[in-house]
Amino acid sequence: MYNLGIDLGGTNIAVGVVNEKYEIIGRGKKKTNAPRPVEEIADDIAAACRMAIEDAGLTLADISSAGIGAPGSIDPVNGVIATSNNLRFSNAPMVALVSERLEGIKCYIENDANAAAYGEYMAGAGKGTNDFITITLGTGVGCGIIIGGKLFTGSNYAGGELGHTVMIYGGEQCTCGRKGCWETYASATALIRQTKAAMEKNPDSVMWQLTDGSIDRVSGRTAFDAMRKGDVAGKAVVDQYALYVTCGITNVVNTFQPDVLCIGGGISHEGETLIAPIREDNQKQRYSKNVAKQTEIRAALLGNDAGIIGAACLYNLNN
Repeated sequence: MYNLGIDLGGTNIAVGVVNEKYEIIGRGKKKTNAPRPVEEIADDIAAACRMAIEDAGLTLADISSAGIGAPGSIDPVNGVIATSNNLRFSNAPMVALVSERLEGIKCYIENDANAAAYGEYMAGAGKGTNDFITITLGTGVGCGIIIGGKLFTGSNYAGGELGHTVMIYGGEQCTCGRKGCWETYASATALIRQTKAAMEKNPDSVMWQLTDGSIDRVSGRTAFDAMRKGDVAGKAVVDQYALYVTCGITNVVNTFQPDVLCIGGGISHEGETLIAPIREDNQKQRYSKNVAKQTEIRAALLGNDAGIIGAACLYNLNN
C-alpha cells in the first residue's frame, strides 16, 4: 500500500510517496508562490504528486490515499483550510480540489504541525509511545499533541497552540496579537533577534566574524557556532535561549506528562548541545520531579520528512 504525503508550506510544496514501512520512495516538489488563488495551488499540488508517483516508478492506481499537512486553522472533517495567514486562505476547500485533480483519490488534511507530530509518532521519536508531544522551533513555535494514539485538536480543531501561551505578561509583541507568548522568546525567529541584539552590544564578539561583519547574515546557528569557538557573548545567547525553551517545555510537561516530548525544527539540529541543558533544567523545574515515571525529552528524528510521512498516514485517523 502506498500513500501520498503532501507538505504544503508558505514557500514550497513537498510531496512524497510513502510505503508501508513509512519510507519515502518517490518525491516531487513545486514552489507555493503564495499568495495566489487556491485553485492554482491545488493544480501545483497535483502536479507535484504526479512527479512523486513517477519518481517512485508507480502509477496513480497504486496510490491508496493522499494526506495534506497545511499551515493555519484546519477543519479536517470538511477538508477545509479555514484560515491560513501564510497562504492568505479563508475557507479554502483544499481536499475537494486536490481529490478532483487526482481522479477522485481519497484525501485528508490536517494542520502541518499536527501532521509532523503524527509522523514522528508513527515512525520517529514517538514510535511505540501512547502519549506524545512534538514542539517545533521554527519561524514560530509549533506543537502537535497525541493522546492515546489520537491527535488532540480541541472541539474546533484549533487546539494545541502552545506557542501562544503567554510566558511573560506584557512582553514581546507576538504576531497573534498578544504580548509575551512563548513563541516570541523560543522560536528560531526569536533566537535570531536575540543574537542580533547581543552582537550590537558586543562589537568584539566572534559572531561578527561568523557573519562576515553583516548583522543581516545572522542565522539560528550563529550563536551556537560562536559558543563552540569560546565566545562569551554567543554562549550567553545560547544559555538564555535554552532557558526560554525550557520554561515553555516545563509548562507542557506539567500539563500533559506525555511519555515522550520531542523537539524538532531547524534549531533541533544542534542535538544534545541544545537538548541536554533543556533536559537538565526541566528535571529540576518539573512538578513531577519526585514521581518514578518521567517524561523523556528527545530530539526529533525525521527532520523535514516528518510532515510528509505524517500526512501520508492521516488515513489511519479517519478509518
